[in-house]
Amino acid sequence: MSFRRRRSNRVRPFTFTGGRTRSRHPLMVQTLVSTSEPGQEPPGTLMPESTNIYKLCRETRSLAEVSAELNIPLGVTQVLISDLAEQDLVYIHPTITGSSPSENQVLERALRGLERLFQ
Repeated sequence: MSFRRRRSNRVRPFTFTGGRTRSRHPLMVQTLVSTSEPGQEPPGTLMPESTNIYKLCRETRSLAEVSAELNIPLGVTQVLISDLAEQDLVYIHPTITGSSPSENQVLERALRGLERLFQ
């Protein structure tokens, strides 16, 4: 009986996203996110999970940090952050992926700098 009661109190993560599994923005684990207006309070119309994300992102955080800190699956976090970005409540920082020549140069310079530090 207690197992059923405990299980029924648990909310499935996909209910936070309305069953959606994909975000509208290309978000990677290392993508940085911050609130658009750090001093503003979150709108009262947000779901509790989105409110928590908004509050946490008053300081710039990676998608992985947000997911781990709030104990929300990564895919759900991606969708919720994408929703907040659509409402202009959070800013998704550009992410270096290494897919363009200029990004590769930046990554190579960073690698050479790190190698010099540890020699």
